Amino acid sequence: MSRPLRLEFAGAIWHVMARGNDRDAIYVDDADREAFLDVLGRVVAATRWRVHAFVLMPNHYHLLVETPEPNLSRGMRQLNGVYTQRVNVRHGRTGHVFQGRFKGILVERDAHLLELCRYIVLNPVRAGLVSAPGDWPFSSYRATAGLASPPAWLETGWTLDQLESARGSRTQAYRAFVAAGARSGYSPWAEVEGQLYLGGAAFRARLQAVRPDLAEAPEIPRAQRAIGRPTLEAIVEEVCAASGLTPEAIRRRSASTGRMEIAWLGRNESGLSLGEIAPVLGATVWTVSRLESRAEALRRTDAGFRRALEALRSRLRGPRPAAVSRAPRSLSRKSQNKT
Repeated sequence: MSRPLRLEFAGAIWHVMARGNDRDAIYVDDADREAFLDVLGRVVAATRWRVHAFVLMPNHYHLLVETPEPNLSRGMRQLNGVYTQRVNVRHGRTGHVFQGRFKGILVERDAHLLELCRYIVLNPVRAGLVSAPGDWPFSSYRATAGLASPPAWLETGWTLDQLESARGSRTQAYRAFVAAGARSGYSPWAEVEGQLYLGGAAFRARLQAVRPDLAEAPEIPRAQRAIGRPTLEAIVEEVCAASGLTPEAIRRRSASTGRMEIAWLGRNESGLSLGEIAPVLGATVWTVSRLESRAEALRRTDAGFRRALEALRSRLRGPRPAAVSRAPRSLSRKSQNKT
């Protein structure tokens, strides 16, 4: 199974979560929690991270981290590794504390950063551990709300700057903002795209421009590679416009060229599975595999088919024209056999 992509770059903002091994508790007592925060402070000093929000839950933690340098993975290895060593020595045990790798989601600042600052500190309330976020001492809420002195490594300024109010102090505005969040129903996990992005299409496009080479890397999960790629519906629409067929007609075996194009584009342009493509063509997974294989063979040997396929790819990647006409084909009789 592919590991989650770490698209690290200077200035990235991450929502990070790490969970206890087998979902067990990662803190035995408050001394463990204090030890974790001490390690976190040392990591922030070494990496120059900016931590906008955090919460320590019984068996997991959340961080909202801005990385001025592309060093999230290095810092997280240090954080989880050093903390594990400390608590194992303290409690006279060995083995893992955390379950596998941490989970990291790239966050669009303008659309989600402020909302996540609130979401994170409300975790203890949602879990039923306390009735108000200020009752949970191991989060960034009390420091940001002006109820406790913030640790040197916690960045509260950005959050408070977004909440300036003529009616009161920034900390009062923050408390009101968090209180309102208990009724908001916001869930970042429901809005994550491709296991990685929390933000709009323009945000995702900007990130992919940072590392365009990653779009084709085989070790990256398909769901992440497919971000920003055309949908299956867009592929069918372009193929139908080019061939003059309807989506219903494409399901017929006689429409072999269009079916091959959809199978090939679905697999290679959108990164879809055979099972995802099959219903659109009214075909079995095995038939879609045959269609894609035949399309790939024609792409290599038939100049006319290759030109038509590239024209479709170009239209799918660029602005959609009002009308599309099919380029002349040079397909042999054999290539037009029904499939």
